[in-house]
Amino acid sequence: MNTQTPWAYTETVKDHFFSPRNFLRDGENFDSDGTGVVGSPACGDVMMVAIQVRDNRVAACRWRTFGCASAIASTSMMSVMATEDGGMPLTRAKRIKPEEILERLGGLPERKFHCSVLGQEALREAVLDYEASHE
Repeated sequence: MNTQTPWAYTETVKDHFFSPRNFLRDGENFDSDGTGVVGSPACGDVMMVAIQVRDNRVAACRWRTFGCASAIASTSMMSVMATEDGGMPLTRAKRIKPEEILERLGGLPERKFHCSVLGQEALREAVLDYEASHE
């Protein structure tokens, strides 16, 4: 009799949870141009996203997330999307949609949609922080 609960996530989510991309490691020297922090310890998910900007594009993105597998995978995927192909233009990075993150992950359980929203919001806040200091 198999009593194990099946994994409720896609292989892509599993991959980004167990091998997150662009995670800001302890002691890593990352000189950010903009930082965004969203979430609430009360709900269990807090995300910090730091970006480096070159030629109005997200040249590098590092992050830390306190939260569940969905939150970690969503932030990891968002960081890949923001930096691939030479970096996402800042105007586009501010408008990335949670549904785009979900699509790239192959979906999340419905009750975990908010995790992709937090990733999108943290990136937007990092871009706004950069813009505020470079006006």
